[in-house]
Amino acid sequence: MADTGEGKKEEADYKRLHSFPLIRQSDMPEEMRVEAMELCVTACEKYATNNESAAKMVKEMMDKRFGSSWHVVIGEGFGFEITYEANNLLYMFFGGSLAACVWKCS
Repeated sequence: MADTGEGKKEEADYKRLHSFPLIRQSDMPEEMRVEAMELCVTACEKYATNNESAAKMVKEMMDKRFGSSWHVVIGEGFGFEITYEANNLLYMFFGGSLAACVWKCS
């Protein structure tokens, strides 16, 4: 029984440690990066069980705020190789294993 309580405590600590966004790579200007990061976090929290809806929300907001041709991928366990416009890439993790890649390509 003690192991069960200990396991739940460790899981809660892990979730708390990984509940902040971690930027893996970005070449966006500071203002754009902060806005995109906050938008990704908001979308992932709002659509916790539907990554497609979260990505759609981020794309629509980025298109409105910074012009069209934004692309967004949100999920776990994916790889990518992309071509993007300079100063328009954000690759981040949120909640431990959830990743978001946001880029602009005309």
